[in-house]
This record gives sequence, C-alpha cells and structure tokens, in this order.
Amino acid sequence: MTGSRPHRSAPPGGLRRRLRATRTGVLSTGALAACASLAAGCGVVPGAAGGSGDDTITVMTWAPQDTGATDKPGMPALAQAYARSVNAQGGLGGRKLEVLTCNDRNDGVTAAKCARRAVKEKAIAVVGSYSQHADSFFPVLEGAGIPYIGGYGITNTEFTSPLSYPVNGGQPALLAGLGSVLADACGPVTLVRPDTVAGDQLPVLLDSGLTSGGHERAHDQRADEDATEYSGQSERALERSATVSRDPGCVVPALGDRTGTFMDSFRRAREDRPGVRTATVLGSADQTTVNASGGASGPYEGAYVTGWYPSAGDPAWDGLKELIKEQAFGDNDVDAADAGVQTTWIAYTVLKAVVGSLGDGEVSADSVRRALDGGLEVGTGGLTPPLRWSFAAELASIGFPRLVNTEVTLQVVREGRLVSAREGAVDAARILRNADVT
Repeated sequence: MTGSRPHRSAPPGGLRRRLRATRTGVLSTGALAACASLAAGCGVVPGAAGGSGDDTITVMTWAPQDTGATDKPGMPALAQAYARSVNAQGGLGGRKLEVLTCNDRNDGVTAAKCARRAVKEKAIAVVGSYSQHADSFFPVLEGAGIPYIGGYGITNTEFTSPLSYPVNGGQPALLAGLGSVLADACGPVTLVRPDTVAGDQLPVLLDSGLTSGGHERAHDQRADEDATEYSGQSERALERSATVSRDPGCVVPALGDRTGTFMDSFRRAREDRPGVRTATVLGSADQTTVNASGGASGPYEGAYVTGWYPSAGDPAWDGLKELIKEQAFGDNDVDAADAGVQTTWIAYTVLKAVVGSLGDGEVSADSVRRALDGGLEVGTGGLTPPLRWSFAAELASIGFPRLVNTEVTLQVVREGRLVSAREGAVDAARILRNADVT
C-alpha cells in the first residue's frame, strides 16, 4: 500500500478475529464545535445548496491531498463531477445531490474531524473515500449511524464494521490473487515486506495463493519500513529469485509508501539480471504511482499488478470516461485509470441504486443502511460482480464478514500504462477461505 505508515491505524493484511462492536455513543457538543475548524479544508460542489432539506441528498467524499505521501485528489474531484452531472439531469430520484469534500491530510485527528463534519451536515453516507485512519473516523460514523460506502479497501475495519459497504476486496484479495497468478508464472518468489507486526501478516496471504497453485512458499524478506534506499535489499532479493529454470524469478515489494523507494533501488540493481520480474498490488502501485515514477521509462515497466477492476481500456468504463469528458475535462487529478477514481465511480453507482430503490420514500442514513442491509443487490455494469452485503458472508470465519467482492484482475505495466495481462478475473474466495490466518 502507498501512504504514510498505514499499519499505524489499521494494518494492511492484519487479521482481526472479532467483529468490531457498533459504537452507540453520541458526539459531544465540543466535538461538534470542532467541525467548524474544517471550513478551510472542506468544500461543496459549486452552486449546490447547503444543508440537507427534503429535496437535497447530502453525502461526503474524503481523501488526502497535498501531503507529499499518498494523495488521492481524483476521488473528491470525481465525486464533485458526478454531482454536477446528476444535478444537470434532475438529481437522484428528483433530489439534488450535494457532495461535501474533506481533506483528511493522512492524519487521524483530521480524519475524525472530517467524519464529525459529515455528522454535523447530516450526510446520509460517506461515499467513495480513502483514509488510512479507520480507527479515527469509524467510531464517529458508527455512533451517528452513517454508512461508509465504497471505501478504498485500505484498512481491515472496512471489512469488519457493520456500517461499511466495500466494493472491492482490499489487500487480502489482492495478495491472495497475486499469489495464485504468480504460481503459474514465476520461478522462485521473494516477498519484500516491512519488518513489523503488520508486515508479518503479508506472507500468509501471498503464500495462500502460491500454494493453491502448487508453488512453494515465497522467500520472506523483511526490510526496514522507513529506509531511504534499498540497494542491499534489492541485491538480496535478486539473489534469492535468480533461477536457471524456464520461469523467471519474481520479486514482490509490498512496502507501502516505500515501495517506490525500493523500486528505484531495484531498477539499478537488476541491470545485470534483466530476467527477474517484479509484481505488486494496487495500493503499493497504481497508475498514479507509475506516472509519478516516470511512466514507460520508470521502474514499474513490465511489472505485474493485481487490481480489483478491469483495466481502464475495458468498455465497462465508458460511462466514467464520458463523465470525465463532460464534467472534469482538463482536471489532471481525475484519471479514469486511477484505482481511487474508479472506486469512487463504483461507490456512487451503488448510491444511485440505493436511492432508486427507496422511490419516493425518505432518503436518510437510516433508510440507506436498511436498504443495503436488507439484501439489495447492486449491479455495476461488469466492473465488479453483483454486490450484496451481509454479515453471513463466506469470509466471516477468517475475520472479513464485509468482504463480498473477492475478484481480482491481473494487469501489467506496458508502455507506462496499466493494461490487462489476461482475460477475466481471478476469484480469491476459495484461496482466502483456506488461508492459515491463525
């Protein structure tokens, strides 16, 4: 995963054995007053009316921006473009859609303030958002009964909270799916991961996929999570993955926000060993990361990447591309190939389906939550399998009761763009069920 130490708030791949209890506390007057300080960091769609009257549906989308770490400005920008488009066509079910935005700044305190502003503004949901600080914002949303629809899948709480409705399988599905793909494509595999408690969980998930395909387990190579260069780690990984077999060795860096630093060192180290390939997962690398590292001339060229959705060239994304063309033309933050933008688009597709299911009835946080918990099935035009959330989900036994989309796609960086490496998706459900996560 990218970003500044995501494991500090909710570790990637960390496996929880119990569901979080729904918090029933209410916001204090002081907490609500603190929301006022967010005025400079949050905004609304230009021209949209404030408040949440009977003819207005208010939601919030948040993501970090201008932090120098993991920034996802395309997510709130896409949400605002979606609102402009919907409102130009009469709104959702005849109601105006107001999108509040908030910059969580990759900071737990600010993430909680964003959530408190959503409560103060009577948002019916937080939609299509990214934050690493689930332990800060979920208690606020749970206390107010506000559903969290289509988070990025960066924290485990998104797959355990009863108020979370994820649209992808997060890091668990990506790692298990990547392992199953590499089992057929690679010789020796080396996983380079943080030497932390959170990092200890990553080999389990990758190995579950490798062994399901009859492959030996990956070499588990621990690395300092805050190193400024990884030349020694790169050399060691190359030595472990060197092979004389027909299948090239593969190195899988999963160092969160330091993955780019590792790849820069690795590019120089492997000049004498061009046969070793690299692979990683969305969150450690996406189109934004590839662009920032130099595109086709950067270190990700040729790398395998498992993702949650079809590649950006798939016709299923035509609706998103048309929206960007009409409402976000010239906004470089909104890239149809960016996983954050894609997740926000799918999340708003879910919101539209929920509001449509309510007809002329009340649209509130409670009614939205009841519709989602009541078995509503949402189709996304082939971008995901049909989505339906239930605490009887098949992965509840390993601590992920809200993980309902276990499909992952295999992509490869070719000429600086993430494109499909194989047709169709891999369903990681069986692999995850059999994972030894104890």
